[in-house]
This record gives sequence, C-alpha cells and structure tokens, in this order.
Amino acid sequence: MIDTMAKKAPPSFEKAVDELEKIVKSLESGDLPLEKALEKFEAGIKLSRYCSEKLDDAEKRVTLLMADENGETIEKSFDVESE
Repeated sequence: MIDTMAKKAPPSFEKAVDELEKIVKSLESGDLPLEKALEKFEAGIKLSRYCSEKLDDAEKRVTLLMADENGETIEKSFDVESE
C-alpha cells in the first residue's frame, strides 16, 4: 500500500534549536512523568542530530566557497574588525 500522507517538512535550523531549548528546559524542570520525559528526550536527541547535520552541511558549503581556483581550501582567520 502506498503511503498517502504527506511528509512533514523539516524545521528550519533556528526553529529546531528553539524547540530543543524548550525541551531542555522542560526536562530540567523535573516536573514531567517518566514516560513523557523519555518522549521529550527522544525528540531532543532527534533535533540535536538534525541540527548537527545542518551545521556540518553549512561547514561543507563554506569550505567549497573558500576554495581557490585549484580547488585547494584557503584557510584564513575571520577578523570582524578588518571586514
């Protein structure tokens, strides 16, 4: 049988971080029953992995943009004051 449910679009990085922060606060409060705390923890782990992947992707894109004409990565420090 074909799954007719549309897949939910992934959240933006910023929304994922906001949601992760809310989960952490609710877990730190200690007011959740065990089962609810485990559900929140699982959701937090998924969001954490998602955010980590997004950051890795961004780093790869920046590396590609910083390559010279020979494809070699140019590393230089980012100095906000000189920009």
